[in-house]
Amino acid sequence: MISTWRSTPFPISPTSRRKTKTEKTNKQAMTEDRYVAAIEISSSKIVAVVGKVRPDGQLCIIASEQEKGVESVRYGVIRNPEETSMRISRILSLLERKPAVAPRRITGLFVGLSGLSLRSIPTRVSINLPDDTEITDDILSRLLQQARSTAIDSSLEVMDAVPRSYTVGRLETTSPKGAVGDSISAEYDLVVCRPEIKHLLIRTVQDKLGKSIKGIVVTALASGQLILTAEEKRLGCMLVDMGGETTTVTIYKNGHLLYFATLPLGGRNITRDLTSLNILEERAEEIKITSGNAIPRETVSTLNYNGIRDADVSNIIVARSEEIVVNILKQIQYAELKDSDLPGGIVVTGGASKLNGMLDLLSNKSSLNVRRGTLPQYIILEDTKISSGEIIDVASVLYAGATGNEAECLERPAQERVPVTGDANTESEPDEETRKPNQPQGGGIGGRIIEWVSTIFGGDKEDDSAPLD
Repeated sequence: MISTWRSTPFPISPTSRRKTKTEKTNKQAMTEDRYVAAIEISSSKIVAVVGKVRPDGQLCIIASEQEKGVESVRYGVIRNPEETSMRISRILSLLERKPAVAPRRITGLFVGLSGLSLRSIPTRVSINLPDDTEITDDILSRLLQQARSTAIDSSLEVMDAVPRSYTVGRLETTSPKGAVGDSISAEYDLVVCRPEIKHLLIRTVQDKLGKSIKGIVVTALASGQLILTAEEKRLGCMLVDMGGETTTVTIYKNGHLLYFATLPLGGRNITRDLTSLNILEERAEEIKITSGNAIPRETVSTLNYNGIRDADVSNIIVARSEEIVVNILKQIQYAELKDSDLPGGIVVTGGASKLNGMLDLLSNKSSLNVRRGTLPQYIILEDTKISSGEIIDVASVLYAGATGNEAECLERPAQERVPVTGDANTESEPDEETRKPNQPQGGGIGGRIIEWVSTIFGGDKEDDSAPLD
């Protein structure tokens, strides 16, 4: 069974796991680095990273690789597992050849979960208890299980249940453990999606590539934990991830998730609109990046680029950008909030947000403070081949997985141990008369001792507290 990452604040206590014959002792584990790997599969690119968790708990990203222009993934959902697995295989091979990784081999991955159908559904559950019952972990687990079992649309599957608040007796609290009462109730946000999104990830990564999935992480939730500050979430803020074909919106208030939606709009919509000027998509993308702006120009341009009027380019980009921004801000209303309820502002990530003027457009339309999301300082980026802005999503997945359990994702290849003295051949050698003419003389090594340096954790059994599935 693949584990499901829990949306609890970091750091998460290590989950219980099955011991193996090759498991390191606790003393060894505390003094050695642990290697982890993660992958994020989106419509515009596939990004994978390898990280090293130091004994003090610090996470360093030591290698990164990506492939852009992924046609086998649409709206964040894998459409061609075979082609996608081939692309992932190339990326992992490049990672394994990097000096910081070699000679280790990637055997497992934390995988990001995103896609068009991901959204949240609010629900409330309760349990009646005997008088003066102290709330324990067991009671909280029963409450969580009851929330995850809530009847929803049969076409959807619950990926996570994120608590908003608890009520013990008549006392509302965010920390119910240890409180005493005759009942407990809680409001949860069920994070749901179509089951095929998860199944296609498993089919691509585990079945076709043979890589163990150490956990499936809801990327948007992991990003919220990593790049939003506690103050922003308490005040109320919106996290917007503007991708190629989808835009993910999560809203936080009073320190917890309040709303989650995925919109079928992204940067590629702008690019495709530009192809109406009788140009190929590759050329349209280039024009968008080099001369596009989400804010209308004050003066009408008369420039002409190889038969393409600059004014036409501007009109197309501005119109679609405004549509995207209007739909993003509409989510505040759907969450039953007003702009003034989000003094923490808007935090933006994703490649589409790099369009000139996009952040200004968001700010102008909402009157909220807008900032670009960045990696926190406690994440060390040693491999700078990919910019920190492009690596945020997969870094969030990696951090969620690395702090959620003690899984190892890499291992060293088998090593031969050569005897120091004596003849290693335990079989008797044929004499000169019985030796075949072409048989080489000498004993050779008759036995090999295989030593696994890295620990292999069991991945088929994990409890509900483990990170993502």
